[in-house]
Amino acid sequence: MAADLAWSRKEAKWRYGGRIWPFLSIFFLILVLHCVAILLFTRGFLLTRTELPHHSNCSDVSQSPCVQPPPSSPSKEDDGPRRNPNLNKQQCWTKPAIDRLVIIVLDALRFDFVAPISSFEDIKPWMGKLQVLHKLVSREGSSARIFKAIADPPTTSLQRLKGLTTGGLPTFIDVGNSFGAPAILEDNLISQLVQNGKRVVMMGDDTWLQVFPHHFNVSFPYPSFNVKDLHTVDDGCTRNLFPFLYDEKWDVLIAHFLGVDHAGHIFGVNSVPMIEKLEQYNVILEKIVEVLEGQSGPGGLHENTLLLVMGDHGQTLNGDHGGGSAEEVETAIFAMGFKDPPSSLMLERDTSSCQLDVDGRMVCINSIQQLDFAVTVSALLGIPFPFGSIGSVNPELYALAAGTWNLERSMDDVLQNHTSTKDWMQNYVNVLCMNSWQVKRYVDVYSASSLIGFSNEDVLHLSAMYAQAMENWSSTLMNLGSGKNESCHVSLPDLKRQIDSYLSFLASVAELARSKWTQFNLKIMSIGFGVMLISLLVHVLCIRWLDKLCGVYVLSPAKSGISHGLMFSCLIVAIRACSFLSNSYILEEGKVACFLAGTTAMLKLRYSITKTKMELEAFVLILLITVLRFCVELGLSKQAVSSGLADMCPSWMLAVAESYPFWSHIAELPPVLALIILAYMLHESISRSSCRRFLKFVIRGTVFSYLLIAAYWASESKLLNLPLQRNYIAKGVYVIGFGQLSFLALLQFLTEEKTSSWKETVVLKIVAVLSALSSTIIILSGRQGPMVALASIAGGWCIMRLGSLEQDSENGHLQTLSLYSFPVTQWSILAVCLFFCTGHWCAFDGLRYAAAFIGFEEFILFPQAILLTIDTFGFSHILPIFGLPFLVLQQVGSGQGERGKGLFFLQLCQVYLMYGLVTATTATFTMLCVAIQRRHLMVWGLFAPKFVFDVLGLMLTDFLIVLALLYYRVRVEDDGPRQHRFEK
Repeated sequence: MAADLAWSRKEAKWRYGGRIWPFLSIFFLILVLHCVAILLFTRGFLLTRTELPHHSNCSDVSQSPCVQPPPSSPSKEDDGPRRNPNLNKQQCWTKPAIDRLVIIVLDALRFDFVAPISSFEDIKPWMGKLQVLHKLVSREGSSARIFKAIADPPTTSLQRLKGLTTGGLPTFIDVGNSFGAPAILEDNLISQLVQNGKRVVMMGDDTWLQVFPHHFNVSFPYPSFNVKDLHTVDDGCTRNLFPFLYDEKWDVLIAHFLGVDHAGHIFGVNSVPMIEKLEQYNVILEKIVEVLEGQSGPGGLHENTLLLVMGDHGQTLNGDHGGGSAEEVETAIFAMGFKDPPSSLMLERDTSSCQLDVDGRMVCINSIQQLDFAVTVSALLGIPFPFGSIGSVNPELYALAAGTWNLERSMDDVLQNHTSTKDWMQNYVNVLCMNSWQVKRYVDVYSASSLIGFSNEDVLHLSAMYAQAMENWSSTLMNLGSGKNESCHVSLPDLKRQIDSYLSFLASVAELARSKWTQFNLKIMSIGFGVMLISLLVHVLCIRWLDKLCGVYVLSPAKSGISHGLMFSCLIVAIRACSFLSNSYILEEGKVACFLAGTTAMLKLRYSITKTKMELEAFVLILLITVLRFCVELGLSKQAVSSGLADMCPSWMLAVAESYPFWSHIAELPPVLALIILAYMLHESISRSSCRRFLKFVIRGTVFSYLLIAAYWASESKLLNLPLQRNYIAKGVYVIGFGQLSFLALLQFLTEEKTSSWKETVVLKIVAVLSALSSTIIILSGRQGPMVALASIAGGWCIMRLGSLEQDSENGHLQTLSLYSFPVTQWSILAVCLFFCTGHWCAFDGLRYAAAFIGFEEFILFPQAILLTIDTFGFSHILPIFGLPFLVLQQVGSGQGERGKGLFFLQLCQVYLMYGLVTATTATFTMLCVAIQRRHLMVWGLFAPKFVFDVLGLMLTDFLIVLALLYYRVRVEDDGPRQHRFEK
């Protein structure tokens, strides 16, 4: 016993001795292990689809078994009144159906913005606002059609642009590039346009110029990430668009409007700014059609022009997008030609739904996959299809545009109409033949070139389908080649069967790609997961080692064994971690966390009643979790309220109707009252303290920041309407907070003041850093910020008080692991509840992008990325980690002198290791779950975002723990624990 005690003293003196670096090395090691594990696993799991360097060329058509279009005569090129000299120099894969293309992209265009309100049972104010499109579709003799366009998730703007132009399926890793779009090197529609001499003009969202930096003849880019700016991009598009509609020096014109997307992000769909934007678009579109129709006569500039008005994705009622919900993936395409429409026989494959609008006019709506956009436009313009496209030429859209160059027909002449229809179908069969050949070529090259292509079984199945389709095509060619007039005897049913066989093959390829596209490197994923398991082992070993060191400082022998609190903590963490195997539990993660937190609170209540101690704290904790559960219900519901209301009111008051101004004004009072309570609590924390006037100065600076926050809210209040510079106020809060943190960091390198109580100094240091951090977090969180801050204080106080309940009821001291395991687990779960009750969820559309623009009008990547990170992880990671020392101070008495300081730091290290272990265990199970569910339908819409949020949260936790230990380090004057005796 004496030898063990001597060894423990010696080790404590050598390991600690007032030095922090031996302990920090442990946390640095864990941080490195986590980074290595996450990078390896990510490399195996989030691999992008292999982008092949191949590009389609006109000369490739010689390798195709399909009928090639006859080349045009050079002499006729000079005689014809063609406005584009490059159009017919060389016939390529398909016969051009149009001369010019106008693409109007309305970002985040919901389908119900376009569809007539008669299509919906529950009519909302924003539905059917683009009424000019209804009128054009229902107009007699119109060559216009509305399509419901289905996008593939994730529905971020960059991925949708990439999917629209390449004709390929999106890959998850591209989401991370949405704030810094890389150039698209894969073969795409824009590159094919440039390669084949088409002149492209772009205006609007500058993302186009980032992904296609050298492709446009003329461009007018405008910054796209200032979501608070609803008009700059749209006004720039309008200002430049109409002059170009009278100019002949272009072949494809792209105008990308952003107002609806930004209005959704800031105010939500059900808001006045959104309605005003849609009404503005309605006027703009009406003028565009008027200009194009005015020049669509014979020989006119837009005689053979196609107009496409489309969205890149939809949005939820909160204005969010990025996921795979119906609201996010369903958008619209409006197509309009300016010649006579194709005959009804050409559209016999039409599966559209037709309804009467409010004026009694018939409106028909088709369905199209965005995957088909690139290849359909390529076929219409007569350029090669992008090499990696797996879409199919949409029959309805192709027929609508191809009808503008069809043979002259008399609607009264049934035979002539029949012949024209047959000619069109034969041409469409040839287009689908080229389409199928191109997709089959891509599948073969991809399977041979990529590390993990499609399986042999899948390739053989597709090859059999393609061979069958080509066999039917060969039979058709033999019939056509038997004589010049034999084409007149090819029956329409034969052509329809041929079309069906090609479309069936193309649909099978798209289905296969959707189910097995992503390549998973299981070997690298396994190595990363193994490194993660090693990090967990390091956590456990270090906790046990620190348990041994802490035993040197206690005055009575610690009880060995495993306590009930430790066992239940392990059970709670295991239940939460295993729940990630189910997509339903991930969707309801906030509710699950509240349930587990409530369960722990009920156990503490039962225990406190049994011991007749601290019943009030237990009741308060249960009540608090009940309130948080209600807030989580609102925060997790994307359709609960609009973003504008969420920004105006705290989470628990979001149900207040906007139609009652009195209640809206009343709703502005609770956040201000909560801010006053926080300021009062900070003032009281320093009023009776005698130590460290510098720390008092920091806390008073936070009180002043709270006054600035109140002024910031007053400036945006409709009731007060004060003429204040809101951006300067917000920046002032940021500057004060940064100055406070810098000052606190400098104090760590200065000599500590001699005080009567080191515990009081530590308490003030905790309060100082939490107050310095809180001002920025509160202003970014909106008016719910003070309410959540009070909730976190109340929850932390209850957990801290109840944490000593088990210790006080035991004879002798518990081991540190048993003493802190239960309260640390409660602390961690409470942090998860705070994440969800503030309106966040583990998806990219759960980020509150508007918070990044508080204090800024323009988009600046670095500072606004920091603000977005602080808003996302402020209440769930930053404040809980820096407030965790309160748990240790509750157990360490201030009268123990230097021995108490040593015990405090050792237990603080162990508590941080426990907290990190809980977070790392959660992230480890998330990695395991996404590996198991990598073929799940919701892998990219749900499991992968959850993985990204968890691993980023883990790395942030490790980094913040290192900073916290550097900040809370204490100096021990003696060489270690002295005059210590175990009581036998």
